[in-house]
Amino acid sequence: MKAVVLAAGEGTRLRPLTDEKPKGMVEVDGKPILTRCFEQLAELGADEFVVVVGYRKQDIISHYGDAFEGIPVTYAHQREQKGLAHALLTVEEHIDGDFMLMLGDNVFDANLGDVVKRQREDRADAAFLTEEVPYEEAGRYGVCATNDYGEITDVVEKPENPPSNLVMTGFYTFTPAIFHACHLVQPSNRGEYEISEAIDLLIQSGRTIDAIRMDGWRVDVGYPEDRKKAERLLNADEDADADDADPDDDATDDDTTADADSTEASAN
Repeated sequence: MKAVVLAAGEGTRLRPLTDEKPKGMVEVDGKPILTRCFEQLAELGADEFVVVVGYRKQDIISHYGDAFEGIPVTYAHQREQKGLAHALLTVEEHIDGDFMLMLGDNVFDANLGDVVKRQREDRADAAFLTEEVPYEEAGRYGVCATNDYGEITDVVEKPENPPSNLVMTGFYTFTPAIFHACHLVQPSNRGEYEISEAIDLLIQSGRTIDAIRMDGWRVDVGYPEDRKKAERLLNADEDADADDADPDDDATDDDTTADADSTEASAN
């Protein structure tokens, strides 16, 4: 399955971190966000990366070249940043089957594999990783309404009165049907071609879209403080892994000591 990564944005809210590099090349805990994206997508079985570039595109192209860890990398140029649906259309010629889509400014430690698995089951035309957030924050995102089967029945972009607190994250799977929907999207009040509108068109046409609840965490690195938050979470995960390993080591030592004591007692 191919993996599309959207990395064309200028990242104005991340300044000064993006004064001399694109948003995807901003490092989180010593590693560019895009590298983290590629690593996770490779683990999910990506056989080609199709990367949408724009702002300081040559920085990305020069850094990754035509392959990442043996997986081919293809680039598509979004000359103007007019929304995610607009960005997605730049890769249409490179996609001929189901594909993964990841926003190149997100850091995940979550169940992305569940989304890919659902897509491969052929029961859904698309599947999204979704997250429950406080209601007062939901209006910042694309908000989903679902039915009793966990299927998405409506998506509203940044609504004043959210229909739920379930929001889209930056990871999706689609069939090529999404491209036809993107062609039909009209500019929003923000002047952008919203992917939520394309998704809504899929729903209206009878397509099945499944919501996969996130198990884990993700950070949309939009501001400098978001980078710090992602680093804290990554380091907390590493510390937790170390803590999980330590008791086993202690147990092994205790067991060895216990065995030695038992042997000594038997000898006595």
